[in-house]
This record gives sequence, structure tokens and C-alpha cells, in this order.
Amino acid sequence: MPLTSRPSQEHFRTVFILAATILIVVMNTTMFNIALPNILKDFSLMPSEGAWIVSGYSIVLAIFTITFTRLSDYMPIRTLLTIGICIFSLSSIIGFLADSYVWLLIARLCQAAGAAAIPGLSMVFAGRYIPMTRRGSAYALIASATSLGFGLGPVIGGLITDYLNWNYLFIVTIMVFLVIPVLYKFMPVEKSEKGRFDVIGAFLSGISATMFLLYISTLTPYYLLSGLLAASLLWWRVNRTNAPFIQPELVKNSHYRRIVFTSYIGFTLHFAVLFLMPIMLEQVYGRGAAAIGFIIFPGAMLSAAAAIYVGRLIDAYGNIKILFLSQVLLMISALIFFFLAGKSPYMIMIAYMFTSFGFSSLSSSSTNEVSRILPKEQIGAGIGLKQQMQFIGSATGSVLAGILLEFSSQPYTAENFILPFGSLIVLMTASIIVLCLYSYRIRRMEFVQKTDI
Repeated sequence: MPLTSRPSQEHFRTVFILAATILIVVMNTTMFNIALPNILKDFSLMPSEGAWIVSGYSIVLAIFTITFTRLSDYMPIRTLLTIGICIFSLSSIIGFLADSYVWLLIARLCQAAGAAAIPGLSMVFAGRYIPMTRRGSAYALIASATSLGFGLGPVIGGLITDYLNWNYLFIVTIMVFLVIPVLYKFMPVEKSEKGRFDVIGAFLSGISATMFLLYISTLTPYYLLSGLLAASLLWWRVNRTNAPFIQPELVKNSHYRRIVFTSYIGFTLHFAVLFLMPIMLEQVYGRGAAAIGFIIFPGAMLSAAAAIYVGRLIDAYGNIKILFLSQVLLMISALIFFFLAGKSPYMIMIAYMFTSFGFSSLSSSSTNEVSRILPKEQIGAGIGLKQQMQFIGSATGSVLAGILLEFSSQPYTAENFILPFGSLIVLMTASIIVLCLYSYRIRRMEFVQKTDI
């Protein structure tokens, strides 16, 4: 994509605008997490069925995120953002009018198709226009907006659900439409470039992700076989087309794979926690939606405030140290949930403080590390694929948590949450091992390069 201007400090203000847009998009996710117990009651759904309101959103988000980022190689970012915001806003109107579970799910899936343009393209914009010396701060600002959205979403969603109805949650998200004229004023103008978009590759990528998550939620071998077949065809496709949907160089890059795996686990943990907390607070502690929102709020606000300092730490000390910090925080949160969540709702509040702070640190440092280790021409595709895997992780988290919770029968007790929270400790152990391996290999590679010089 030819640029009309070089990376500049002036473009940092555009990141603020994009961060504000991400704020509303993330709120859209967490508002419905809080409303989930009400939606389960209204439509007489099991937890695993209701989880698809969250996980189905994440699946579509994953598929379309990499689609938009790949299209940014040929089309202006501003144009793609406008398309995404329009789809998101129109879907919100459908959701407001929804009077059945089917229409609610359709609205959420369509929302995800539009929302996918915003986080991925914001990361691509920062990687393309913000100098490396300030890129860590830019990614941290985006992570801060994400954390703030995770904090405000439960509070606003809880109040609206308690005093109005979950349908009115869609009214909040329509406001994203107001960002379009601001984007046209401040975003740099780019020229379109001729290119071929791999529609078949995009389709196979989406089928692979969907079948994988359907298998996790149902354990039906048919879905596993279908997913493996789609993944095999996708790999055959990307190695035999000139402009593949997923660049094979990324998949073959072991350093990149390890960073993506660590991010995937972080998103799995975070969204499993976001799924479990409202149900536990409602069934074990008898808290209403508004009260649940206020319990979650402090952790997200702490993370939003700290994310600015995380950006400075990244710029000062590098990504790997902050990646390790994120792993420690997330592991502490998993341990607190496992051992203490059943003792008091305030332990849930404290645990989520560690979760949110760790998640924010992981999001900004991992994205910045990807932009550092990849060649410039692969940054857009690399960030897009990473975003896709993260959203698949978020879908995995909610589906996995719902399945593990259903091993027990309602009404749930504190003991019923031990298994899902315990699984998070296992996942974080695997993530820390992979990050240690990544750090060792990177340092070894840098040492060899210095020796050769």
C-alpha cells in the first residue's frame, strides 16, 4: 500500500481516535457478558448454548479481522474502517429490535463482522505510521482503551440490564457511527493498489476455526475431521497461490508461532474468566447485573490506567520483560480464582485486577514484539493472523468454560467452579513454558548474530 506520508509523531493523535472507537467495540463484548445470566433465563438456554452469544461473536471477529487486515494491503485503512463501522452500527439496530434468540445471535454475528475492522486495522495503522521509538506507547494506548472498555462495559451493561432490558445495550454501540467524520478529517489519505484477495483461503480459514470450536463445544468427531480437512486444504492453498490469505512464511516462523500461542492462551484465560465471573457472582453470591459490573470495574480501570506506564516500560526495557510480567500476573489471577473465588466476591474483584492488568500487558507487548521480529512487508498480515488467533482464543475460553461448568448441575455452588478455574492454571503453565523457550531462542539467535559480526 503506497503511503502519502511517512511515519510521524503527528499520527499519534489518530491512535487516540482509533482507541476511542475500540473502547466502544470492547464495551460491546463485556456488556453482553454481564447480561448473559438474564439472556439465559429469557430464552431458557443452557450455559454452553448461551456461550455462543460470546463465542460466536469471537469466531466471526476472528475471521473478519484477518480479512480486513489483508485487505489493507490493497485498500485505504480509512475506507475499510468506514465499511466496518457502518456494518457494526446497522447490526446494532437489528439487535435492538431482536425478540428471539435467533435474531439476537444474528445481530451479534453481524456486529462482529463490522467490529473486526477496528482493532486489527488500528494495530496495522500504528505499525505503519508510528515510529518504532513510540510504537510501544501506541500499542499500550490501544490496550488501555481495551482495558477501559472491559471496565466500563460491565458497569454500563449491568445498569442497562437491571433498569431497562438487554436490548438497550445495542443503543450504546450505535454511537460508533459518529466516529466516521472524525476519521475522514484526521486519518492520512492512502491510494488503492491493485491486488487479488484470496477468497477461497479466507473461506477455508473461517471453516477451520468454526469446526475447531464446534468440536470443543460438542466433542463430535465429525467437526474435528471437518476442521482438519479444512486446515489441510488451507495449507495446500496458501502454498500454491501467489497472494495467499495467510502467508506461509508466518506459519513457518517459529518465533512468531510462539508469540501467537502465548497471546492465544492469554485471550482464552481472559474470556473464560469474563464468562465465569457473572454466573458465579449471580448464582453463588446472588448479585444482580449492576452489582456484578461494579465488582469487575476496579480491575479494568486499574489496567487502563497502568497501560500507559506499560507502554513506557516497553519502550524502555523491551517487550520480553513485559511479556514475562504479563505471564506472572495472569498466573497469579488464575491461582486466586482457583483457591479464593469461592470464599468472597471481593476475592473475585482482586483476582480480576491481576487478570486485567496481565491481559493489557500481554496485548501491547506481544503486538509490539510481532512488529519487531517480522519484516516490514509481513507486519500487516502478521498482526492480522495474530488477532485472528486471539479471537479464536476468546471463543475457546467462553466455550471451554461453559462445557466444564456443565459437568455440574444448576444451581451452581462455589465448588462447581473449581474445575474451570483449575484448567486456567494448566493453560498458563503451558504459556509460560513456551515464552521461556521463545526468550532462550531469541537471545541465542542475537548472540550468534553478534558473534558473526
